[in-house]
Amino acid sequence: MQYIQQTITGFDGSEAQFIGYVPDDSPDLQPGRVRASILILPGGGYVMTSDREAEPVALRFLAKGFNVFVLRYSVRRSHYPVALVESAEAMRLIRTNAEAWHADPERIAVMGFSAGGHLAANLATTAGDDDLHEHGYDPDEVRPNALMLAYPVITSGEYAHRGSFQYLLGAHDHDQALRDKLSIEKHIDAKTPPVFVWHTMNDATVPVENTLMLIAACRVAGVSVEAHLFPEGRHGLSQANEETAYHGSAEHIVPAVQCWPELAEAWLRRLF
Repeated sequence: MQYIQQTITGFDGSEAQFIGYVPDDSPDLQPGRVRASILILPGGGYVMTSDREAEPVALRFLAKGFNVFVLRYSVRRSHYPVALVESAEAMRLIRTNAEAWHADPERIAVMGFSAGGHLAANLATTAGDDDLHEHGYDPDEVRPNALMLAYPVITSGEYAHRGSFQYLLGAHDHDQALRDKLSIEKHIDAKTPPVFVWHTMNDATVPVENTLMLIAACRVAGVSVEAHLFPEGRHGLSQANEETAYHGSAEHIVPAVQCWPELAEAWLRRLF
């Protein structure tokens, strides 16, 4: 297996960490096999990037036969669009190195958790296209082929996770035009790739309305969406099992939710 570690330098001087897990090409298996890839963007309210939503999830999907990459994007003192541009660079790296990394450049999904879900959706939709152009990227060349979201931050409106937008925007937090620009449900259109999303109904941190608004926007725009709403479970469950439970807390172990990686894999296999 290739284990890849690279630093992506943000335009503000910050450093994001790009990590890849790429299975070797083996003559004993399927010589010349080209795999689908997943780029994981962990959550953390744009304050940090959660370990619980990074390597454990990467290893789960690596075992399912995908190339998996994790971006620990810049947060806290780095404001919009630093993380978006870093995510675009991560996509560029995967597509540029597709041959060396045995990756199909047209089968790349981005998977985002919580605030990382907002970032993933920002990259996948047209919301940040103007900013990507300004920083030298063709948005269509770095847009993923599928969007996978877990309890995502979507709206900057009534049901917003206020802290995420405060850290994302910094001193520009009260710029209503900018907040509207980053309210993802307003930017779902024909360029949005197919969406897989899950949420718990009683999430008290990022209300389920975020996902419901996303579903409604996809329906209006004719974007394919598969959504799973689980009856219970707090925010930030990751895999909802002992492996990813915060400090081993039983609150993060929810058996009913533990099926989501299999649901996501089945969806991705049908799509790709």
